[in-house]
Amino acid sequence: MGALPVFRWRLAPDGYATRRQLRARGLRPGGQEVAATLERPRRRREPLVAYLYRVDLAKPVRPMTPGRWAALAAANRARRVCPECRRDAGYVIPASLGTCVPCAYPDPDSPRSV
Repeated sequence: MGALPVFRWRLAPDGYATRRQLRARGLRPGGQEVAATLERPRRRREPLVAYLYRVDLAKPVRPMTPGRWAALAAANRARRVCPECRRDAGYVIPASLGTCVPCAYPDPDSPRSV
């Protein structure tokens, strides 16, 4: 395979799309190789690069099955449970804290009941 065609920012011809653009159309690359690259020049740094895929070779996105929906719901539910107090925080616990906010920053004035 030869060198990939390189297009400047906003100058790619019709028929090419990034992964996000394909997804917005309900498509996926479907195993095809990168067809071209898109470069956005920047001052004093290397250009931003986006990979382009051919739209005519893209395949439809696979639908979510009931099992996939259940697995996704379970994973999101697990991200809400505090590992310290084992309560549902009501939000996704930030990885930077590792615990819910009350456990990360306990109030020294109030007694804690766990």
